[in-house]
Amino acid sequence: MNILNIAKKEIITSFRDKRTLFFMLLFPIVLIIILGTALSSAFDQQLKVDDVQVLYQDQSSGGLSVGFKVFIKEAKKSGVDFKQISTGMNGKHEVKQGHYDAYIEVKDSGIKLYQSDKRNVKTSIIQGMLTAFSNQYKAAREMIKVNPQHAKMALANRSHDNYIKETSINSNKQPRSIDYYAVTMTTLMALYGAMHASFLIRGERLGKTADRLMAAPLRKGEIFAGKLLGCMLSNAICIFLIVTVSKSVFKANWGEHLGAVFIVLLSVVLFAVSLGLGIGAMTKTGEAAKAIIGVFIPLVGFFGGAYFPLSHMEGAIAVIKKLSPLTWTNEAITNIVFSNDIGAMFPAIAVNTGLSGLLLLIALVSLRRREGL
Repeated sequence: MNILNIAKKEIITSFRDKRTLFFMLLFPIVLIIILGTALSSAFDQQLKVDDVQVLYQDQSSGGLSVGFKVFIKEAKKSGVDFKQISTGMNGKHEVKQGHYDAYIEVKDSGIKLYQSDKRNVKTSIIQGMLTAFSNQYKAAREMIKVNPQHAKMALANRSHDNYIKETSINSNKQPRSIDYYAVTMTTLMALYGAMHASFLIRGERLGKTADRLMAAPLRKGEIFAGKLLGCMLSNAICIFLIVTVSKSVFKANWGEHLGAVFIVLLSVVLFAVSLGLGIGAMTKTGEAAKAIIGVFIPLVGFFGGAYFPLSHMEGAIAVIKKLSPLTWTNEAITNIVFSNDIGAMFPAIAVNTGLSGLLLLIALVSLRRREGL
């Protein structure tokens, strides 16, 4: 009962603090809006390509000329515009100047493609289309020897309206920017609960209430457990409200397994509170604890992908990224939400609770060694 009373007192004290309400509730919601809107294009998976402009010179004859004319007609349906070179024009120079995306020379001896940059999406499209046409023409070349009209029919019947087709696995379940930042900002704010937790015990000493607590019929263990529980519950309430607002107002996708997601989030809350208590026990002053946490959490947030994804990083950054508590937490929630992988919760929970146990042990040992709080 004493533990519950102390926990209740901590919850009331936390929500009376306007700075707590602003930082733990309004601040992450504002960040979700700003980052989710400003960086939405970075999560846009649709590739938009303007019409492709191609200059060509056709000096071929027979079946190749027939087939190439059919190819031009069908390619226009895919947004590729062909223009025949005029007298006096230099096709290579036109491409070099950027007036056209590519220049094609068609002769009976073969097809030559001139392009300004092989890494350009448009030139890759042209190259792919010409490769498809060349392979088709080779198949129809034998027919040309017998009847060119049959070759024309074969080419016409094998039209390609879409020369590039993109297929993604679970493409409709890829996170949008608002989904991504709803998760990362929530876990980041959960971790910032360490700042308040570092003052749970020291705050009683600074407020001159430690002696009164020790004079009451309370054991140190009860005081410690009550403060731990109260801090966890107040942080969990803030996290619950952030998830609710992001889901109902911003339509962020939290998946169909909210129970599993909240369990992972609770493990982060436990780790944050334990981190604050542990650092508070290991430092001599509150300013030192605040400084350490103030440096640690932004770094953990950066390498954990809180501000932008680091999934494609390599080298030292990739190694450091794996050590961030937010990395395994955010990945676990993302897998639960977008891949329905419930099993992803267990490694994250195990690591968070394991580290929490170690930090709480440090705080308890430090508290027992003191005469008072």
